[in-house]
Amino acid sequence: MPADFDTPLYSLQNVRLTFGVHPVFTGLDLFIKKGDKTCLIGRNGSGKSTLLKVIAGIIEPDGGEKFVQPGTKIAYMAQESDFSEYKTLRDVVMAGLRDPADAYKADRLIDKLDLAAEQDPKSASGGERKKAALAQALAGEPDILLLDEPTNHLDIATIEKLEKTVKDFAGAVIVISHDRAFLKAVSTSTIWLDRGKTHTQNKGYAAFEDWQEKILTAEEVEQARLSRRIERETQWLRKGVTARRKRNMGRLHRLQELRLQRKEQIKQTGSVELAIDKGEILSKLVIEAKHLEKSFGGRSLIKDFSFRLMRGNKIGIVGPNGAGKTTLVKVLTGRLSPDSGSVRLMKNLEEAYFDQNRITLDESKTVRETLCPDGGDTVFVRGTPRHIMSYLKDFLFASTQADTPVSALSGGEKNRLVLAKTLAKPSNFLVLDEPTNDLDMDTLDLLQDALMSYDGTVLIVSHDRDFLDNVATSLLYMNGDGTIVEHVGSYTDLLEKLKAQTKPAAKPADKPKALREKPRQPARMSFKDKRLLEILPAEVEALEKQIAALEAKLADPNFYMENPAAFGQTTAELEKSKAEKDEKESLWLELAERA
Repeated sequence: MPADFDTPLYSLQNVRLTFGVHPVFTGLDLFIKKGDKTCLIGRNGSGKSTLLKVIAGIIEPDGGEKFVQPGTKIAYMAQESDFSEYKTLRDVVMAGLRDPADAYKADRLIDKLDLAAEQDPKSASGGERKKAALAQALAGEPDILLLDEPTNHLDIATIEKLEKTVKDFAGAVIVISHDRAFLKAVSTSTIWLDRGKTHTQNKGYAAFEDWQEKILTAEEVEQARLSRRIERETQWLRKGVTARRKRNMGRLHRLQELRLQRKEQIKQTGSVELAIDKGEILSKLVIEAKHLEKSFGGRSLIKDFSFRLMRGNKIGIVGPNGAGKTTLVKVLTGRLSPDSGSVRLMKNLEEAYFDQNRITLDESKTVRETLCPDGGDTVFVRGTPRHIMSYLKDFLFASTQADTPVSALSGGEKNRLVLAKTLAKPSNFLVLDEPTNDLDMDTLDLLQDALMSYDGTVLIVSHDRDFLDNVATSLLYMNGDGTIVEHVGSYTDLLEKLKAQTKPAAKPADKPKALREKPRQPARMSFKDKRLLEILPAEVEALEKQIAALEAKLADPNFYMENPAAFGQTTAELEKSKAEKDEKESLWLELAERA
């Protein structure tokens, strides 16, 4: 008899698993029902991928009970797949079929995902290999589909196809992903893996952060009630994550200001009628490209493109795979010469390149030796001295980890160390090529914070909608035919505009009544609101000066050694000042929008 929607297809109860001396799971419970669309959340190193392998039967737990409904078919798509035994990507997909005679099912998936079926897996791009792995997992029509970082290397068009595939899938899906927009679109329930235990909620990722905060708060209250000692570092780390989320409004305010500045720059540099201070423009000009053309194999990737990149801009480069995004970055940064046109780069340009796969960490060194290669306790962050203990906390490390060997760090901790090392380098220009791949949510938040406080210029190649919505001041959209257009605003808005262009325009008579009605006037501001709007900028500025003074104090390399208690008190005072500044910034933004 087939299972109904209330009967679990699969369950784990009181499962434990240990690698070496470190427990991965203790007392873990999990239930999978038909139709579940579940996102699996947790920091890098928390055991998410290991849990998927346990469900797939690749790893057997050390103990506990496992139940699988008879006849249940489970398909697993790993982060990276070994296709060395296959001659073509079609062979990869065919290998997933239950019956080789069902070749039409493989062809249907190949067409649906627009897969280059005859390509050799060895020479295929990361995106094509990822699509082939997905098609292989789907080909056997499984009851449970396990997806580990399925959006890595995929362009937005393929991600949207994947979203529809997951939504329409009749069986159960468990997915690990750093792509917040993807998780919000597909998930209807959440499993949070935290310190070897699972928390479950029958709501999708959109409700995760509020739910997570309630669980952590309840834990702290319970621990305090039982008079248990709360580890100070762990408590600080949790509060640090929460504080970052509460800073989102302040970040949004800064981003809106930067987008307004970018609109004004485009207006000025594109208009010959305006009386422009050319000296000021030249001093702020990072890259000036004029009438660029670039082709490969007879195909035009860049066609008559002119562009000015000004100091402080954070530009996202988006478009389908193969459109030429990496080529554009190479041309703009002088790594590749254009076929015609010219590129001028600012003098004294100091570039830092961020891609966690391209920076090799020395596994034999400690965290301290990695950040302070010349010895001592001082990290020079773009020329400014910071005590290593203070800098480590910025990247969610405990001070006790300073002398930990790099080899002992988890994958997520290594990514955070690469981020800390890269952003400490002297630079005024940062290039990020798919920076979000394999980062956990907390490290993504760190990267977003770091980029918004970075006073230099940034070029970002990414398909991550949520990340670009929170960071990019404008976007260069490459359609794939050589044309490049700039959009000042969020990636989500750009995608909506592109979709609207492909739909027939609605007739005026067909517009909903709500669109024809006169919009309601916003509520009038009270005297108190107007007064706050006047005084808040000065209060925010005063707090910024106070924060700068506290950071300068903490940067003293002797401070921690001479008085660790005072160092801790000053750190707490700094966090309090930052929280107060973010609260006032958020209120300022809200009042400014109402005004």
